[in-house]
Amino acid sequence: MKSFEIFLSLLATIPDPRRAEGKLYQLPHILLFSILAVASGANSYRGIRTFIRVHRQKLNEAFAISWKKAPAHTSIRFILHGLKAGDVETAFRDHASNLNDDETIAGVRALALDGKALKNSFDAFNDAKARQVLSAFATDTALVLAHIEIDEKSNEIPAAQKLFEEIDLANRVVTLDAMHCQKNFRGGGGCKRPSDRSAQRKPADPARARRGPLPQGAAALGRANDRRQVSQSP
Repeated sequence: MKSFEIFLSLLATIPDPRRAEGKLYQLPHILLFSILAVASGANSYRGIRTFIRVHRQKLNEAFAISWKKAPAHTSIRFILHGLKAGDVETAFRDHASNLNDDETIAGVRALALDGKALKNSFDAFNDAKARQVLSAFATDTALVLAHIEIDEKSNEIPAAQKLFEEIDLANRVVTLDAMHCQKNFRGGGGCKRPSDRSAQRKPADPARARRGPLPQGAAALGRANDRRQVSQSP
């Protein structure tokens, strides 16, 4: 299928985690069929295998391959787990860039950066929070050009700065959330805004603040006197 030739060539640039000998299934086709299976509703390795098994003959004809049977779900899991995220991201960025450059659009092009939490990525048993990803979305072509994972102990601001260094922003209008309007975020701790409640924590009596906290007995006696005065007031 000619429409997938360029994409398959990009998938072929991803290093194969398997040994050189004994490969029954080509890595680019394993990855492509896994993507097609997930896009069709598969949400497990067994589901990916079921998709390949059901459509094996059509896939053989469309991609000029001769698979006699679908790979085991354990083989699919081993292959996908052995891939490096950076290598896969590079291949997908090149593919998205090729599709985006093919579109002829007049004027300045827009790029929207937004962070989202991945569905079902949390683990309540291991007390793991949901994974967050910052994506660069080309609004004129409806393509995700790149994405980067947001560190659990950080926010979108450092991730956006790193993404700016990795993608081409020439002749583009970039839009971001309001949180990116903060200043001095390059310095340590600059991402945290000072609390607006600092004035509320100041004591009403500066002299008392200089003297320090009252002893427990004196504080209790003071409260009792205050209650006595309130009860005697008309």
